[in-house]
Amino acid sequence: MRKKIEKSDAEWQAQLTPEQYRVTRQQGTEPPFSGDYQVSDEHGIYHCVCCNAPLFENEHKFEAHCGWPSFDRPLGQACVEERFDDSHGMRRTEVVCAHCDAHLGHVFPDGPAETTGLRYCINSVAISFHPGE
Repeated sequence: MRKKIEKSDAEWQAQLTPEQYRVTRQQGTEPPFSGDYQVSDEHGIYHCVCCNAPLFENEHKFEAHCGWPSFDRPLGQACVEERFDDSHGMRRTEVVCAHCDAHLGHVFPDGPAETTGLRYCINSVAISFHPGE
């Protein structure tokens, strides 16, 4: 197993935009429908903005009409970790990058029934798209 990437808050703040830092390092959420990523047929991989680890394939992205990029599965089981989250009076499953613990979003059991049935609802500021990968 790979060693986790660890940096101080000051190092993360120097590397990330204020919004990326708020979302990924402080478990924030970007406003719905504010992100950059629309559903497209372009081949590529979404990476973690904190450590550049590959996380999601564009081919597994779908339009959930929820305001955030949604995927039916991660690139692989070792790419993300899931944690119980009871913040804001809700019971949810948080999704974090397995390599650096960046908060990515949450996973819900209301995804496409014809695939996994899961919806990985991911903050667009937490990922960067690498076309052609």
